Amino acid sequence: MKINTFDIDGVINMGSFDGLYPGPNDIIITGRSHEETPETEKMLQRKGIENLVYFNPLSFDEKTRESSGIHKGNTIKQLIEEGYDVQIHFEDDIIQAKQISLIVPEVNVVMVVHDLVEKENVRHLE
Repeated sequence: MKINTFDIDGVINMGSFDGLYPGPNDIIITGRSHEETPETEKMLQRKGIENLVYFNPLSFDEKTRESSGIHKGNTIKQLIEEGYDVQIHFEDDIIQAKQISLIVPEVNVVMVVHDLVEKENVRHLE
């Protein structure tokens, strides 16, 4: 099955603006920690997004932009091994994009370029 994968912050969530929305079969791979699941699920629900989400397995305090990129690359690699035909990953962070491209060079990484959200580790509590 052909799918695309989407980052959340800077792609789906652009601060006070709506960003890009995944299609019904697409998969979200976020650098957000598993500890951020409740607030992330609430935000996606408000947007009407019900796609499968893969969270960063590291704790909030342990994750970095680089480790988030490695998580995304490894998750895409796993999806490919499971039979998914990943076409494009939508990303806004060049550091993470580089890690993804090192792990799965066959996947197109489309950069969403803007300065609407913080790239560093920020908690999204409401």
